[in-house]
Amino acid sequence: MTPSVETTSSEDSELSLPAPKERRRLREAAELTHDEVAAAVGVTAATIRSWESGRTAPRGRKHELYTQFLARLAAPPQEAGPTGAPGEAKTARAAEEPAADPPAPDGPAADGPAADGPAADARTEPDELPDELPAEAPAEAPARVPAPGPAEAFDALYAHAAHDLARQAYLLTGRRALALEAVEKAFVQAWDRWPEVAADPDPVGWVRAIVHEYALSPWHRFRRAHRHLDKPPAEPADRILLDALLALSPANRRTVLLYDGVGLDLPDTAAETEATTPTAGNRLVHAHADLADRIPELADVPLEKQSALLRGLLTALRPAVDLAPRPAVAVRGGGERRTRMWTRATLSLTAMIAVSTAYTAMTAPTHYEPPLAPGESVSGVPPLAGPQRLTERSRQLHDKLLADPEAGPARIAPKVE
Repeated sequence: MTPSVETTSSEDSELSLPAPKERRRLREAAELTHDEVAAAVGVTAATIRSWESGRTAPRGRKHELYTQFLARLAAPPQEAGPTGAPGEAKTARAAEEPAADPPAPDGPAADGPAADGPAADARTEPDELPDELPAEAPAEAPARVPAPGPAEAFDALYAHAAHDLARQAYLLTGRRALALEAVEKAFVQAWDRWPEVAADPDPVGWVRAIVHEYALSPWHRFRRAHRHLDKPPAEPADRILLDALLALSPANRRTVLLYDGVGLDLPDTAAETEATTPTAGNRLVHAHADLADRIPELADVPLEKQSALLRGLLTALRPAVDLAPRPAVAVRGGGERRTRMWTRATLSLTAMIAVSTAYTAMTAPTHYEPPLAPGESVSGVPPLAGPQRLTERSRQLHDKLLADPEAGPARIAPKVE
C-alpha cells in the first residue's frame, strides 16, 4: 500500500495551478458558486475570489487541495473518480450508473425461517409483481436560480412599496405633486445608498421615514407649486376625513398615519417619529380627540375602537387625483444621471481650483520686497521751478530776434541807428 500512496502524492504534486482566468472558467463551467468551492477547499468565499482574480495565490496545503479540485473539474466525466467535482459531469455519471442490486444472502440464514413470508414470495415469484412499476426519474442537479442583482432588487422594492408610500404622502400633505416628489426623492436616495438599504431588516421602513420627513418639511410652504391643495375627494366622507387630517399638527398627523394607517405599534411609531413612547401616546390621544370632533363616525365610538374604525376609513379613502408613481427604471436612471452630473460638477470645480492655485503659485513673488519709505521734507533745497518770467528788456530782445531772422554776423553785430 505504501508505494501506491507515494505514487499518488507525487502525481498530485506534479499538478500545476491554472491561470486565474482558467480557474474562474472551470468553476463557471461546473456551475459552482464561490461558497461551494470554498467549502470543498476549506477556505472562505472571499479567498476564492482573490485566487480567481490573481491578487493572491494559495500556498502549502491549500495550494495542493485547490490544484486537485481544479484538476477534477477539468477532467472529463469518464476519467473523474468517485470523488469528482460536483456539477453536470457528476450528475451525468450518476444517471448512467444503474442502481446496484442488494446481494443475495448466503449460508443457512437464506434457507431458514427468516426467508419465508411476503418478502421471500416477492423474490421467488416474479410473476405476481404488478404489471407496471413506477419509473424512477434520473437524478438531476437542482436548477440554480440566479440571485437577483441590485437593480432587480431595487425594482422589486419599488413595485412593492411605491404606490402605498405615495398614498401616505398624499394623506400627510394633500398635494399629489409633493407626494410623488417625496417618493421619488426617497427612492433615489435609497438607490444611492443601496448596500445600506439592502442590509436593513426593514427596507420599506427605511424609505418610508425619508418620504414622511420630506413631505412634512416646512420649507415647501415657500414653493409656489405647493402652496395650494389639490382637488378634494369626491365622496363627502373622504373629504371630511382628509380635511380633519390636514387640520392636525404635522407631528400628530404623522403619528396617526403610522399607528392607524400603516399599523405600527406604539414603540415603533415613537421610534420612527423620533419621540419617546409616552410622547407618541399623548400625540395619539390628542389626535384622536381632534379627529372625533371633526368626523361624525368617530364621535360615538369608544376610545379602544377608534383605531380600528380610523384604519378602515383611511384604507377606504379614495383621492381625486392619480397617485401612480413613475416606473422604477426612470427613477433609478434619473438618480444615476443626477449623480453623474454632480460628479462632473465636482470634478470641474476641483480642476478650476487646481488651475487657479497653480497660476497663483507661478505668479506669486518668490522673495520679499520691502515697501517704499514715505516721503520726508528736506530744508535748504530750493523748490523745483520752471522758466523765470521775462523782463521787459528780455522780451524786447526776444521780439527783435524773432523779427530779424537774418543769418550771419550781422545778426549779432551792433547796428548804428
